[in-house]
Amino acid sequence: MTSGIAFVLTAASEGRLFGLDQQTLISAGIQLFNASLLAAALAFILYKPVHKFMRKRADGIQARFAGAEREAAKANELKALYEHRIADIERERMGILEAAHAEAAERSGRMRDEALLEIAAMKERAEAEIRIERERVSDEIRLHIIEVAALMAEKFVALNMDEAAQSRLFDEAMAELEDAEWRS
Repeated sequence: MTSGIAFVLTAASEGRLFGLDQQTLISAGIQLFNASLLAAALAFILYKPVHKFMRKRADGIQARFAGAEREAAKANELKALYEHRIADIERERMGILEAAHAEAAERSGRMRDEALLEIAAMKERAEAEIRIERERVSDEIRLHIIEVAALMAEKFVALNMDEAAQSRLFDEAMAELEDAEWRS
């Protein structure tokens, strides 16, 4: 560098800054030859390692890209599988709900039928008890009426009749009672 500055200073002192003479051309040719030789040597020495490095880098990028594509494909497959499973689960859930609704409706129907049967049985029992109670009360009322009628007839007969008439009326009443049917 200092020689370059010294050259420019000497050239400037001679009155010229850049001279295109034979020395300058030889010097430029040597420098061009040196640069070409250096470029060829560096290309020969560094081409294979740089090319190998660039190839590895390109292969690595390609491998990562292929791996990313495989992972994306796997992710899409898993997504499709999970969506299919979710659809299956949803169908199963709907089936379970429908079965539960059907079972609840059936159970409700059975319970309603059982309740109706029980109500009918209770009604029949109540009607039977009412009939029995009605017959019992009717029998009690008949007996009570017979007792009252007998007392009244006895008092009436005792006051108005003699003993012969009482016997005759008593026999007639007994005959009628034996032949009569009681209404319920």
